[in-house]
Order: sequence, then C-alpha cells, then structure tokens
Amino acid sequence: MFNQKKFIVSHAPFWHDGTSINQRSYHTIFAAIPAILLGIVHYGIPAVGVVCLTISSAILWELAFNKIAKRPVSIGDGNAAVIGAVFAMLLPPTIPWWGVIIGTFIAVIIGKQIFGGIGGNPLNPAGLAVAIMMLSWGGFFDFNQALVNYELNFSMAYPLHTLKNFGVSAIGDFHALDLLMGKQVGGIGATFGLGLILGGLYLIIRGFIRWEISLSFLAGVALTAFIFNVSAPEKYAGAGFHLLTGYTLVAAFFLAPEDSSSPVNFLPMLIYGLGAGVLTVLIRNIGAYVDGTIFAILFMNIVNPLLDKIRPKATGKVTQHA
Repeated sequence: MFNQKKFIVSHAPFWHDGTSINQRSYHTIFAAIPAILLGIVHYGIPAVGVVCLTISSAILWELAFNKIAKRPVSIGDGNAAVIGAVFAMLLPPTIPWWGVIIGTFIAVIIGKQIFGGIGGNPLNPAGLAVAIMMLSWGGFFDFNQALVNYELNFSMAYPLHTLKNFGVSAIGDFHALDLLMGKQVGGIGATFGLGLILGGLYLIIRGFIRWEISLSFLAGVALTAFIFNVSAPEKYAGAGFHLLTGYTLVAAFFLAPEDSSSPVNFLPMLIYGLGAGVLTVLIRNIGAYVDGTIFAILFMNIVNPLLDKIRPKATGKVTQHA
C-alpha cells in the first residue's frame, strides 16, 4: 500500500537556536533596568510616571492595532514593552503625558505595525519616535531647560549642551568616572554609563545582540572624536567624553543592534556600526544638533538593505560536466 506523507515547506531561517521573541524581549528589559533605576533615583516620581506610561501606552497601542486590523494579539511577545522601555530611556522625566502618548503611537504604529509588525520595520521604532519629536517639539529634549527645577547633587548642565555652546574649556567639571556613574543630566535611562555597559555585555554574552555592531559603533565614535580632538584640542572634546555622554551607550546596546533594522552579515555589521559612530560625532561637532546619535542610527537603518547585499564570496570551484 502506498504510504503518503505530508511534505511541509517553511520559509527561512531554517536553523533556530531555541530562543523566542518573548525571551529576548524580557532579557532586553532586564538589561535596561540598572540604567532606568538610576534615572528614577535621580529624578524621582516623575520618572516613574514616564516609564510606566510609556511602557503601558506602547502595549495598548499595539493591542488596539491588533484589534482594528483583526490580527492575532501580539502583546504577549513583549516587543511593544521593549519599545516602550527603550523610548522611556531616551526621554526626560518632565515630558508631558500627551508627549508620551504621541511618541509611543509613532514608535509602535508608524515605526512598527504599518510595516507588518515585528521583523518588518526598516527603522528603529524608538529612535524614529524620538527623531520626530525632536523635530516637532525640540524643547522637550533641551535637558538643561527641562530639568531646571530639579535639585540634584551634581551639576545641572547637560554635558553635550555645554560642549556645543561653551567649548572644551567649559567641560572640565565633567570627569570620566562621574559620567560613568551617572552624574550627568540626560534621558531617564541614558546617564548611567556603567549600568548601560553591564546591560549591553549581558545581552552580548547571552547572544541577544551582536557584538560586531556595538563594538564597531563605539569604535566609530571614539576614532572620529579622537581625530577631531587631535586636529583642534581647544575646540573638540576627546573620545572618552563622547563615549560617556548623550545617547552613545544607549545606541550601542539598545538601538543600533535592533534586529529588523540592522544587518545580519559580518562585514555589513561592521560598516553599519562604524558609519553610525562616525556620523554621531560629525553631527555633534559640525552639525546643528547637540546630540546626533538618533539621526545617525536612523540614517544607517536606511542604508542597511544596501549594506546587507555585501556577502562573503562562495567557496569551492565550478566543475564542468562533459
């Protein structure tokens, strides 16, 4: 008797390492907790409110889109919560509630869902939301002005703002160790350098992000800042300052390595990260914006499909049959 079996064909990738989307999402949030906690310690209840509203509204936007588009409910995979958490890390604690709602709408609906959901977005959702809000309501991201009412135990000045407006001579009060330990003004989860580095190393060791992108991005920032500093030390800050201020470390571990908007091949990953790092410092030093990290990441997101066409040459040789 003929034994007929069903032959099932699925799309790539065909090799799975056993991890799931929700596992990756929850580990990413776990890695971000140290940096977010220090921001809450510094800024208090307003920061708690921003983080809670950002994560919850991101989840609700995704749920609403699932219902309206009649798609399976996807909030269980944790990706919307990750988008909300990363977006919160980039925000000041004084942003109004409606700014959070608009920002999460941009991130989840425009940045992710209209492209088909997780895996289809060409741009980093949280980065896209921050960029649009910077262009529309730039005052929200003037950290000096936004945090003027806070009584913190360290200088209120935003390091990159000080550099942009007053030059290298004015940033002497910002010591590397202080910056590393979060003694600076910035986004809720963007100031604690040591926490971000530990969180990033955790994600790399667990295999949730690619070290090639993070390392090449940081190398691009350091190399470009070093060249500027050597050429005009009285005008441009050194590599250490640029690595530990602004959104640099958040971008290295939580923005640039985002799966859907970054390359998958080795050489493209190096070019992608290096290019984003170079652009970050170029925008900071000679551009119009105090911190060019977000725009640098988004630009490389756009270039990403072209970069991923660079693939290793196939090994072996062609044989001709008689």
